[in-house]
Amino acid sequence: MKSLDIGALAARTGLPPSALRYYEEIGLIASEGRHGLRRQYGPEALLRLSLVALGKSAGFSLADIAGMIGKDGRPDIPRGELRARADDLDRQIRDLAALRDTLRHVADCRAPSHLECPTFRRLLRLASLRGARRQAAAKRDLGPATGR
Repeated sequence: MKSLDIGALAARTGLPPSALRYYEEIGLIASEGRHGLRRQYGPEALLRLSLVALGKSAGFSLADIAGMIGKDGRPDIPRGELRARADDLDRQIRDLAALRDTLRHVADCRAPSHLECPTFRRLLRLASLRGARRQAAAKRDLGPATGR
């Protein structure tokens, strides 16, 4: 594949040219040069932008992603961080599934008042416990250096 100018790369990726220029500035992609005033990018830019999109979808910051891609273009992906992020996603999926089930129950419950429904009351208690556990874990993760 031949080089793409910044407009063509923007069209292929759905990213605005300003984002592409910023990504180049922070080292996520590199241009091969210019054709007139327009930056030119090689085919590897598409691959790198796909890695950036995947990393962002997984919740990594651009700085994290830049560290994973590396200056030489070779990915240096910390597998432990990926596993930890996958574990976080599993927890989010469980929490969202519980929330979905609660909402469906509330929508379908035949009790005159949701507060009279024993299932709804149990779901509320479980939600409170999950919230308390999340807060405790967040405090533990912040550690004593934050003063919290």
